Amino acid sequence: MDIYQVIKEPHITEKATIQKENVDQISFKVHKKAVKIEIKRAVETLLNTKVINVRTMNVRGKRRRLGKSVGKRADWKKAIVKLAPGESIDFFEGI
Repeated sequence: MDIYQVIKEPHITEKATIQKENVDQISFKVHKKAVKIEIKRAVETLLNTKVINVRTMNVRGKRRRLGKSVGKRADWKKAIVKLAPGESIDFFEGI
């Protein structure tokens, strides 16, 4: 898989911000079929950082209702990347 297709976007939430500040872990939405090695290689190449560990999880889409009709959001995959000590990613600064 191409490294530009692996990482879709950063997953910015309140919990992700606390993880970034305390333990240098960054959350990303990644391609559904990406594996840990591909995610690590993509983060190191695209963001010029050193990655120690990658954890992944499949997130189920929530069920939503609008009147009588019931729908479902898409399922997606989340990766939590632990950076080496002293490393940081610039686009998270100032959030």
